[in-house]
Amino acid sequence: MPIVNRVAELQPDIQAWRRDFHEHPELLYDVHRTAALVADRLREFGCDEVATGIGRTGVVGVIKGNRPVGTGDVKVIGLRADMDALPVEEATDLPYASKTKGLMHACGHDGHTAMLLGAARYLAETRNFAGDAVVIFQPAEEGGAGAVAMIKDGLMDRFGIEQVYGMHNGPGIPVGSFALRPGPIMAGGDAVLIKIEGRGGHAAQPHQSIDSVLVGAQLITALQSIVSRSVDPLESAVISMCEFHAGHARNVIPQTAELKGTVRTLNGEVRKLVEKRVRDVVAGVAQLTGARIDLDYVHGYPVTVNHTEQTEVATRAARDIAGDANVQVMPPLMAGEDFAYMLEQRPGALIFCGNGDSAGLHHPAYNFNDEAIVFGTSYWIRLVENTLAA
Repeated sequence: MPIVNRVAELQPDIQAWRRDFHEHPELLYDVHRTAALVADRLREFGCDEVATGIGRTGVVGVIKGNRPVGTGDVKVIGLRADMDALPVEEATDLPYASKTKGLMHACGHDGHTAMLLGAARYLAETRNFAGDAVVIFQPAEEGGAGAVAMIKDGLMDRFGIEQVYGMHNGPGIPVGSFALRPGPIMAGGDAVLIKIEGRGGHAAQPHQSIDSVLVGAQLITALQSIVSRSVDPLESAVISMCEFHAGHARNVIPQTAELKGTVRTLNGEVRKLVEKRVRDVVAGVAQLTGARIDLDYVHGYPVTVNHTEQTEVATRAARDIAGDANVQVMPPLMAGEDFAYMLEQRPGALIFCGNGDSAGLHHPAYNFNDEAIVFGTSYWIRLVENTLAA
């Protein structure tokens, strides 16, 4: 079954919403304008319930089907989109480019929000399903754990959600195609913050100093050996030290240095192993060099794990829209996604919707591809109608 005909008719409206969101990006939980527009649209569509302030600025809409509820296992399905943007200076020159300096929708959340709004409009019009479709518009995916905030506010229990599904656009995946996999699909991510206290001195007298730059360099080299020498080659792990700050003059050995980076893994046991080895390396380099090294190891988003049965449900819905040949099993990604928290609460699956040959996610030249709208919106609709069939 191809894209839903009514969605093709709605495409100009959905595109207009998307471009409006793109022009007015908002960060983390400060998505007040976006959330207000989403809530207003849901009320206009005739949703049976519209709740705001879930997880501070999240919005939830409930759409009740008009078909009799049968004996099926699932009577309430949750569909989630994220609303927040990124602290990135846009470099697209689009007519609808960000009007807020230093902020842009560089990850496609504008498209995610618009597509789910389009699906909500259709589902509220037709109600050709049995049970409740719960549309979830989440703040603060980009580092703020908005999913946790919504869960703590009773998202799952208050609305009786039994299964939950998410969607993300995928640069490099052809428009009109989908990709997903059962099991781990996106990595868990942790932050590594290291402060080095050495002994500053003259560049001509290094023997009288404890060189914080050299200590930092030894740390970086040693940390990189963890993946290659401590982690099973058949498992996945990435350590990236992305910041190194030290010194202000070419002839002064600095007293202090600071390193910042991330650890990403696809397996809980590997995650524990890597953390232990990072701590071991830091302690060892401190003893070797005589520097004081303080490590702050911050646990971030967990591994995003698709449930097997729900991945099959999502795959069938995607194939209904795109055809068998255009739904692929993808390798896991080492980026993180806080939809992982929702998948820890309820069975479900995350799917990627093709964005074509676009700039990559989080890139200043990225733009959500409006040609993907009809496919993503149709997928949401088919997922609801298939899952909540009478």
